Amino acid sequence: MTGRANAREILNLVADTGTFTELPYPHRDSAPDGPLRWPGYDASRARAAERTGESESVVCGTAAVEGTRAVLIAFEFGYLGGSLGERTGDRLESAFTHAREHRLPVVPLVATGGSRMQEGMVALTQLQRVARQSALTREAGLPQVAVLRDPTTGGGWATLGAGADIVLALPGAQVGFAGSRVRPPDADPAAYTAEAQVAAGSADAVVAPGELRRTLGGWLRLLMGGTDAPPPEPAPVPEALGTVGGLPASGWDAVRRARAADRPRAARYLDAYFTYRLAISGDRCGGTDRDGMLCGFGEHRGRTVAFAAQTGAATRPAGYRTATRLIRLADRLGIPVLTLVDTPGAANDAAAERQGAGAAIAELFGAVATARTPLTTLVIGEGGSGGALALAAPGRTWAVPDSYFSVIAPELAAAILKRPPARVPETAGQLRIRPQDVAELGLIRTRDGRTP
Repeated sequence: MTGRANAREILNLVADTGTFTELPYPHRDSAPDGPLRWPGYDASRARAAERTGESESVVCGTAAVEGTRAVLIAFEFGYLGGSLGERTGDRLESAFTHAREHRLPVVPLVATGGSRMQEGMVALTQLQRVARQSALTREAGLPQVAVLRDPTTGGGWATLGAGADIVLALPGAQVGFAGSRVRPPDADPAAYTAEAQVAAGSADAVVAPGELRRTLGGWLRLLMGGTDAPPPEPAPVPEALGTVGGLPASGWDAVRRARAADRPRAARYLDAYFTYRLAISGDRCGGTDRDGMLCGFGEHRGRTVAFAAQTGAATRPAGYRTATRLIRLADRLGIPVLTLVDTPGAANDAAAERQGAGAAIAELFGAVATARTPLTTLVIGEGGSGGALALAAPGRTWAVPDSYFSVIAPELAAAILKRPPARVPETAGQLRIRPQDVAELGLIRTRDGRTP
């Protein structure tokens, strides 16, 4: 399925049975054939209404999705290609206003070809109205989860779609700013698909129609976990998993234990910590780092906790930007954040530099420093320099015994000091990188005087 269901069919697909209630729509008196007096425009709208049974290109209402109430905005592509006109803008503004007044999340179910040509610039400026309503809803601390259907192009993609907090897409849906009739003739059609947008970091996941209600409901439940609640309490610190035994005897012992192949990695910690979790993907700047950073939201003891977890690999710029996106979203929604530090350091190859490694790390430092929601950090393996520190919460960082935290890797420190490889273990000791050393320096927290 590519999402060519009409508005009512997609509403039936995602809403719990019998819960959808259509919102009242604003009335607007318009000039014959619209603001441009486009010949035949009224007749085109009449034919579209007769064909689809709808009076405009969007149907707006409230419904429960797996038990969580939300405002749903379903586009009717059969009505003039799901295009946005002045009356469409009226409906969208009214729907977002209702969401804010009643503290409900917003779910745009998008299928549109863009702005309505018969209304010219009047139609195009509806994008500004939509962007403002989305921004006001964001400032109100309410989440927006978009579902991209076929097609999602033009301003609808660039506002309601790409501007949502979480972006889901139906398989095979055409997604892109340029529609099929206006893109360059030699453009690769594979670049304008839901799958390509996920790969490029512009959407979070492709979801099969049969899984859409469950996945969407899960997201709404998690993201509404901090709404209208008291100030969030910090996330509990995860228990250490699979510790070899005791604290490391030397700095080099700490390094070897942190680098051990059989040492528990982020996925195992997340599996043990959460009963249910969903992942976000992509930095919304054209990149992903699925091998280096895991981000998302989950349930821990009945409460929502956001997570950003390094996997043991060198973290790429897209990974840092995705973590920044995660922390800022959780901060806005009042959801505590758990970070797991485990990286030899930031990726430092030429590609990483071209992708803005420094700027990406700086943004993450800033997001952590200014977050109002509490952050909790556990160092579960390697803590390699600034690439690890950027994800650590000042004053709320713990470490497992099989870990280290260092200003620089011991091998690199020895190289800078022009020491032979044989002196790397000695250098590791001098750097005081064991968990107990870093605790003595007052830089990580302890339990009863001991590292966790």
